[in-house]
Amino acid sequence: MILNQIKKEIKEPRITLVGAGPGDAELISLKGVRILKSADVVLYDALVNSELLDFAPENAIKVYVGKRSGDHSYSQAAVNKLMIDYALNFGHVVRLKGGDPFVFGRGFEELEMAASYSIPAEVVPGISSSISVPALQGIPVTHRGASESFWVITGTTSSGTISKDLYTAAKTDATIVVLMGIKKLKEIAEIFVAEGKSRLPVAVIQNGSMENEKVAVATAGTIFEAAQDKKIDSPALIIFGEVVGLHSLFQPIKAFYELSEQE
Repeated sequence: MILNQIKKEIKEPRITLVGAGPGDAELISLKGVRILKSADVVLYDALVNSELLDFAPENAIKVYVGKRSGDHSYSQAAVNKLMIDYALNFGHVVRLKGGDPFVFGRGFEELEMAASYSIPAEVVPGISSSISVPALQGIPVTHRGASESFWVITGTTSSGTISKDLYTAAKTDATIVVLMGIKKLKEIAEIFVAEGKSRLPVAVIQNGSMENEKVAVATAGTIFEAAQDKKIDSPALIIFGEVVGLHSLFQPIKAFYELSEQE
């Protein structure tokens, strides 16, 4: 009888990586909500809306393992270890990650860790901020006659340097969405200016989809000062491209350039 009770209490370990979306709690998927409701443990990141934790059972263990610029954070190795330990000891671990787990979310590394311990794991994709945050501002990442493709690039590499891909991207006519690059906004904008694109429309959006969202729209040559004026900081993304010119805030800038050219 006691042995049967012990067997019932021991839960099979499993891990689910769930994308929480760009910030607005209502932008998580229905499947993500369903998975959260079955969690024994939730390991969540800094960019995850805390309202989503209410979907998890009241007795579920909720552990903050987030990373945010300037704050203490767990290393990826420490997160991996916690994820495995909790799964082996408590059962179903939901790894709740901002945006989509596979867009600069190191989700595949966590899948590999689960596999190395033979723990079943699955992924619930999330809405990536790289597409949704511009969309919420009325900026399409592709638009007929303006952009035939888009790039999503990290602003800085793990070594803290600017991604080499940005130098290549700046030579194209594609829409360039830069994540994790706000601290190097000036240097990144200068890459586009060096390519003769000082008038290229640029938007910087902080806390996209949230009530405290901030937006600055300018050109590659002036975006650094515009973002400073709006006191924009991390977390924020940067969008370079003609599609930004469709934003209402860019219209006065466009009109000014057209007027100066007529004169």
